[in-house]
Amino acid sequence: MKKLTLIFAFLASFAVSAQHTISGTFSPAKEYSWLIAYRLKPGTQNYIADTAIKKGAFNLTIPENALPGMYRLVYAVPQEEFYFDVIYNGKEDIELTFNINDGAKFITSEENILFNSHFEAINSIEQEIVDFYLSEETTEKVFSDVSKQLKAAQKLYEEKSEGLIAHEFISANTIQIPTNYVTVQDYLAYKKKNYFNGFDFKNPVLQASGFLTDKATNYVFTALPIEQITQQETEKEMQTNIQTVNDKISGIGAAFKLHVFYTLWSQASASDYNKVSDFVYDPYLKELAIAGNYQEIIDEIDTHNRLRFGAKAPDILWKEEGSDKKLSDLNGAENYVLVFWSSTCSHCLKELPALHKELKGNTKVTVIAIGLEDDGMTWKKESAKLSNFKHALALGKWQSDYAKLYDIHTTPSYFILDKEKRIIAKPESDKTLVEFLKE
Repeated sequence: MKKLTLIFAFLASFAVSAQHTISGTFSPAKEYSWLIAYRLKPGTQNYIADTAIKKGAFNLTIPENALPGMYRLVYAVPQEEFYFDVIYNGKEDIELTFNINDGAKFITSEENILFNSHFEAINSIEQEIVDFYLSEETTEKVFSDVSKQLKAAQKLYEEKSEGLIAHEFISANTIQIPTNYVTVQDYLAYKKKNYFNGFDFKNPVLQASGFLTDKATNYVFTALPIEQITQQETEKEMQTNIQTVNDKISGIGAAFKLHVFYTLWSQASASDYNKVSDFVYDPYLKELAIAGNYQEIIDEIDTHNRLRFGAKAPDILWKEEGSDKKLSDLNGAENYVLVFWSSTCSHCLKELPALHKELKGNTKVTVIAIGLEDDGMTWKKESAKLSNFKHALALGKWQSDYAKLYDIHTTPSYFILDKEKRIIAKPESDKTLVEFLKE
């Protein structure tokens, strides 16, 4: 269901004279119930319309005053994951099909069909170049033939798309390759050096899409040495690439720059490139977020950094036999397990006793169970049944300090720490927790 199709649009400035529709089908039908359309702008998006998906079918009417551009169709939450984009030029109705395996396929729409066809053709020829270098038949003639094929295809699609919104992206997607055969190392070096030649980051047409952000992200994380290098060396190369991107977007509007750097940070953090994500955040992203008053981005990154793998777990305090205890003072165990639970949570009352039984007598593991409660009455009764655990009480439940500190939204939630109290795993259940500890 996460199969995404990116189709980009031109931000035009003229009004439309008639309503048009985006219609089609989703399959499997039972997975989808509602569709929301947003018009993308540089660094942001505006709500346009929404409609129900009934038995897999939908018909979305675009308002008469809606400008041509790139439109994002969101079909599930979280919105940043479950979407695909379409070109809406204000002149044609769009019909499409969507399924979890193939994404969006267009039945009618000159803009979108031509756009997709171009990228599929160019990607196919690029794969031929990859296959060429992987094969033993690396002759100059073979390279020349593929190079001519690529240039001919690019020219053909630029001519076909003349006067269309899609032309902006097709012409910007010119693939830079050497004219004559070179070694694979020189080929990659040439591509990297000329990567940004085909388009302009200041172009508002390209800004009102995911095109430039995707290009920048691809450059940062894939324009790397062909030889095998360490992760530290890899992250250093990525940081150099980020500096190049920063130079390219110098003088661009702050909202768009923030969008680019936030996307880079998200990719780096999701891939556990901590040095890269930190390099993006400070000084680039943090400065932009503060200047634009994007406190939610700052809070999100602070939370991620506080709880990412390798980070020292935030301290937890509790009472034990009348004495104050805290996580940072514990020692002697190989692993520490934090369990955030509630005495009114049915899953917790099933999983915690099972975990308690499984770890009984295991002196290598210390468990701290943090009860997120509205009051302490039921918690006191249930926690007494888990005598081998250490127990902390967090009154206020979801609004408690520990729920916020550890970003807890469901119970039970688990963290596994090493002997230095650094976060090394976040298992989804008591069973996966036990399996991790046994490895």
